[in-house]
Amino acid sequence: MEQKNLTVRFRDWLSPLVYLSNNVISLIGVVIVTSSGILWILMLPTMVSGEVDNPYIGILGFFALPAVFIVGLLLIPLGIWVSTRSGRPASFPPLDWANAKLRRLVTFIALTTFVNVLIGAHLSYSAVGYMESTTFCGQTCHTVMQPEYTAYQNSPHSRVECVKCHIGPGASWFVKSKLSGAWQVIAVTLDLYPKPIPTPVKNLRPARETCEVCHWPQKFGADRVRVVPKYANDEANTVTKSVLLMRIGGAGSHRGIHSAHLGVGVKIRYAASDPQRQTIPWVEYSGADGKQLVFQAADAKGDLPGNNEIRTMDCMDCHNRPSHAYELPDRGLDKIIASGEVSPTLPFVKKTALELLKKNYASQEQAARDIAAGMETYYKTSQPAIWQARQADIARAARAVGALYQRNVFPAMNVKWGIYPNNLGHNDFPGCFRCHDERTAKAGGKTLTQDCNTCHQLLAMDEADPKILADLGEN
Repeated sequence: MEQKNLTVRFRDWLSPLVYLSNNVISLIGVVIVTSSGILWILMLPTMVSGEVDNPYIGILGFFALPAVFIVGLLLIPLGIWVSTRSGRPASFPPLDWANAKLRRLVTFIALTTFVNVLIGAHLSYSAVGYMESTTFCGQTCHTVMQPEYTAYQNSPHSRVECVKCHIGPGASWFVKSKLSGAWQVIAVTLDLYPKPIPTPVKNLRPARETCEVCHWPQKFGADRVRVVPKYANDEANTVTKSVLLMRIGGAGSHRGIHSAHLGVGVKIRYAASDPQRQTIPWVEYSGADGKQLVFQAADAKGDLPGNNEIRTMDCMDCHNRPSHAYELPDRGLDKIIASGEVSPTLPFVKKTALELLKKNYASQEQAARDIAAGMETYYKTSQPAIWQARQADIARAARAVGALYQRNVFPAMNVKWGIYPNNLGHNDFPGCFRCHDERTAKAGGKTLTQDCNTCHQLLAMDEADPKILADLGEN
């Protein structure tokens, strides 16, 4: 008898679920909600930790699962509505609070709604958190973001989350970024994005609200010594070194890079005539003393700035690739030879590697194969003695040269050597010389000088054994 009562009682409490799913549509919804709820429980440890290295797991857990869960919830009331509209007789007694079945139904709906809201809120929060992760930014859209993500991983900011620089704190820019991201999702899905991705990024948040959260350009920075090695294309890969004393400057200093451009009371505006801001025909300088000077390029036509973009200078105008810098083949080789990844004692290794890097390859996979094969072929045919004695060094050099190509050239996105200008300096791209071209202010007197010692002092220039390094104890 007691077992019979328990069975009846169980059926009574089960009746709300039966009532809600007494049609095919609602029944499908119940199955979907139940299945996704169980999957949510199984994935909860991963979601709580927020650490998802695999982009596919992230898409499944933070996008697909919430979507399926919500669809299931919507199917339940939809099925009831369709069933009612079809004229099917209601199997549930009249609405009367004295009815125990009605009270059980209300209790059931209240409890399941609470649980569903809890699950839905957690899924929504997890989805937003995942969209803020580096994994989502760099790996979810493989082909599109591969160049920038690869450069980011080899940058000084590789431990800084993408959103810290691209979005920053605050709700307004968060909303703007998500609205912008909605179109980016459509563009990626329909393959509507340009190749390569154009730069600079339009409507980027001002550097004062992102970069300067960590960096403070007005703070005085002491002079810094920079050593630049260069290897020749001869048999010995002869190395020479340039030594520069960089004048950083800052607040309280009357000299230095930051003092001149971002010092207290200094404001610089400029007009660029091209989308990449590489041609700057007009500069306006306002000093701490209140004086204003206008510099116009000698070959500029008409009155400026005219219809050209006017921008107030900030960190990003010089440090335009702080986390996504690409190397050029010659300088990239100098770095990996100096680091020891490629042995400088391998005859003609710089010349051979440079020739291989500058070839056109259809894909990164082909480049990896052909660079390795090219290094092997050269030493087998032209340096057989070296090949016999140093196969391990040659193979290691080939891997390093291949890796240099892999992190700088991406044929699928039309990203080639030098496609993205780096404005820091002036050796590889116009950089500083976009403005500093000896143009004279309209008022006369002042010029935007190209004098080398304005921003740095040349302590040695392409010397085999710079004395200054010996004096500093660097040799």
